[in-house]
Amino acid sequence: MSISKSTQFGNINISIEAIASLAGGVVSECYGVVGMASQKVLKDGLAELLKKENYSKGVVVRQNEGKLELDLYIIVSHGVKISEVVHEVQKKVKYMLEKSLELDFNVINVFVQGVKVMK
Repeated sequence: MSISKSTQFGNINISIEAIASLAGGVVSECYGVVGMASQKVLKDGLAELLKKENYSKGVVVRQNEGKLELDLYIIVSHGVKISEVVHEVQKKVKYMLEKSLELDFNVINVFVQGVKVMK
């Protein structure tokens, strides 16, 4: 599935994978975020920390009534205020995606899958 846009020069198709990778890169740069997490929590209640090439596994992009919705699964650092980190992630991802892709994002949901103690 991809998202299509028409311009005066022709058509642009943006894949869901490209949107997910861009969002994952932006999230990983946010303060307090250790990394992207897998959507599925493992049997023992721990979330898998994803590497850079697998960021799209921690992002779900949906199209609902012409607007885009984004679900982000993250792991935060121990000792930070989770609500502030989540709010900052939402603001930064919305700004960067709308600026880069010129698409309208209606909802950005952030799911904290775990807290990791950094040494």
